[in-house]
Amino acid sequence: MSAILLAMVTFFSTLLGGLAGIRYRTYLYVLMGFTAGVLVGVVVFDLLPEIFQLVSKLQLDITGPMLALMLGFLVFHIVEKTTLIHFSHENNYAVHSHPLVGLISAIALSCHSFLDGVGIGLGFQVNTATGIMVAIAVIAHDFSDGLNTVTLMIVNKNTSRRAFFLLLLDAITPTLGAISTLFFTIPDSLLVLYLGFFAGFLLYIGASDILPQAHSEKSSALTVLLTVVGAAFIFLVTRFV
Repeated sequence: MSAILLAMVTFFSTLLGGLAGIRYRTYLYVLMGFTAGVLVGVVVFDLLPEIFQLVSKLQLDITGPMLALMLGFLVFHIVEKTTLIHFSHENNYAVHSHPLVGLISAIALSCHSFLDGVGIGLGFQVNTATGIMVAIAVIAHDFSDGLNTVTLMIVNKNTSRRAFFLLLLDAITPTLGAISTLFFTIPDSLLVLYLGFFAGFLLYIGASDILPQAHSEKSSALTVLLTVVGAAFIFLVTRFV
């Protein structure tokens, strides 16, 4: 039940990101710096230690989880680059804008958000602390997902009404993903692979996607500082959760 409640928070995070994307887009880059620090912090201070602990407890080879981490990083890199779902490069493709492109891209982001919810649910299958850390990471980066959903729709000449409808779809899917994990469980030997895969995903999103976005228009000392603050925030949270 905790997984579902925290997944529901992502609804508001995504919604706020989308609404901010409509009205205050030019002021969001410093916040993205903080978000990137949060995501990378979750990987370094929570997911990796949890992986090492499970590997030791189950007497597994660390190679499997590390391969899963690399796979998670590369899969999302390949998917993003082959489908051109990348906010910071949208201006390069503006001449090819078409409503259907925006629609397909926004639906793809919603599918990705569904998996975010699954990630929260599986995190709680590991333990409560890991579930909370994964939820914090998802809540933080779903703000950017909401922003990206709206931007992809509007740049590709969709109406604001249609963009808002797709924003709502993107906002509700993490909760649906978390609910789905109530109907299945994964053994510890596979959960450690999931943690590796999800760590690779968060590492990619934070370091290779959101952080470049934060510096894409105007790099500033404040953005850099907030990235450090985001990582430090997770470090402190992991000491008390």
